This record gives sequence, structure tokens and C-alpha cells, in this order.
Amino acid sequence: MRLAELSERSGVAIATIKYYLREGLLPPGRRVSATTADYDEGHLRRLRLVRAMIQVGQVPVARVRQVLAHVDDESLGRTMRLGAALWALPHEPEQADGKGEGGEDGDGEDEATTAARAEVDQLLRTLGWSTARELGELSPVHRSLVAAVATLTRLGYPWDAALMAPYARLMHQVAVRDLDFVETFPSEAEKVETAVAATILFQPVLKALHRLAQEEESARRYGLE
Repeated sequence: MRLAELSERSGVAIATIKYYLREGLLPPGRRVSATTADYDEGHLRRLRLVRAMIQVGQVPVARVRQVLAHVDDESLGRTMRLGAALWALPHEPEQADGKGEGGEDGDGEDEATTAARAEVDQLLRTLGWSTARELGELSPVHRSLVAAVATLTRLGYPWDAALMAPYARLMHQVAVRDLDFVETFPSEAEKVETAVAATILFQPVLKALHRLAQEEESARRYGLE
């Protein structure tokens, strides 16, 4: 397809597509003349992924470029390729500023963070999530979880491994469904692209479903009055 058709099918303005091309977020089309190029379904799919990251995920262009570099890295196996792409996405703040309530200045770690790290490690042991334990602090997701649990503890809502385990098991069921969906796509690139898009696009859906479920359960338990 030509640029105009790519724009029409994707809903992305031609000027924006040209910007993505200049920034290296979209691979160049097949040149058919000095001023014309052809684009295929892969360009359309990549364009939708880029828009999902920028519009929905609010991911900066430089970070999008980093994520896409991992998506396109054929030297990596599927697990490493997928993991690297997802790690490159922005995460929740991984560390508190170390000041204020319960924190401390300098390089030290406050008691809440130390306790949170121990609870997360116990959680992973309980679940048998050996890969997550081995990666530990290397994973930005692990660091985000520790920071979140530490924040809850400082606010007077201590979440220990026993409290987190049922939620983690439910999230594992979600992960199984996620990867079952990813497996429906034929190529390695499509699988990784879909996993990245799903991480950004499905999380608002999961959050909304969680809140709807809370509303429904509240009404069942306590009535509507």
C-alpha cells in the first residue's frame, strides 16, 4: 500500500507517519521511485503498536525506540526478547525518595523497604516462581513491587507474603491467558509486538474490571442502600 492508504487504514495522519519514519519508529517502506514507497501489513501492525505506546501508554519516543529495538532483536530467544521489550517499558516508581515519613536521607535503606524485600522474596518462594527470584533486583518489575509494598507498610497497610499470594495466583492465571493469546500469532515479531501492545492496552481493562468486580461484590454483600 502507499502512504495515503497506510494513513487511511491506520487512522494516523501522513505527517505523523513521516515523523515516525524519521525517528526510526517505523521501518522504511520498499522504495518504488525517488518519491514513492510501498508499505505492507507489517508496517500497519507496527504503526498501531507505536500509537498504542505513545497515545495510551504515554511512552516517550526515545523509550519507544528502545522497546522496538528489543522487539526486533532476532538474536534473542523468545523469552529474553519478550522480557527485554517489557522491561524497557516505563514502570511504576521503583524507589521512594528516601525522605519523609519512615524514610531516611543518604544511601541507606529504610526498614519498610528491607521488610518489603523480604516479603516479596518469601512470596516468590511460596509460589515457586524461581525465575523471578533469580532475576530479583535486576527486574524493574521486582523493584516496583518492593517499592509498592514498602509504601503500603509506611502508610499502615502492611502487605505480607500471605496476603499477596492469592492475588499473585490470580495474576498467574491472567498471564496464562495473555500468552495463550500471544501464541495465536504466527511470527516471532508479531508475538512480541502483541505482548507489548497487550501490556499497555489490557492493563486499563483489567483495572476497570477489578473495580467493577468490587462494586458488584459490595452490592451483593451490603445491598444498594
